[in-house]
Amino acid sequence: MVYASEEEARETRLESIQIATKKTAQMLKMNFEFIKFKENYSKIYVYYDNGTDEPIPLYCNKGKKEKAQDICSSLRKMMFVLSFHPKHSALKRVRDSIMTLS
Repeated sequence: MVYASEEEARETRLESIQIATKKTAQMLKMNFEFIKFKENYSKIYVYYDNGTDEPIPLYCNKGKKEKAQDICSSLRKMMFVLSFHPKHSALKRVRDSIMTLS
C-alpha cells in the first residue's frame, strides 16, 4: 500500500514510488493499493499488509526524489527481513523470488 496526501499525489517523486511498488508487487504476485491522506503530509509511505494484522511500514520518502530501482531495492530488503517472521508466511513462500530480484 502506498500512502500519500492529495498534494503529494501531484508530485513527480510519487511516480517513482508507485512504479517501484507496483513492479515489486507484480513480481511477487501481490496486490497494490494507493491511498490518499486527507491531510497534507510531505512524506510518502509504503506499507505491507497481510490482510489480518496491522500494516507494516516498509519505506518512507521524506521529500527526496529517488530512482525507482533504489526504492525497489529498499522494499525487497525489508520484505526479505519480514519473511523470517512467523506471522508473515506469505512472504516466506516468496522468499526465493525476493532474493532473485535483489
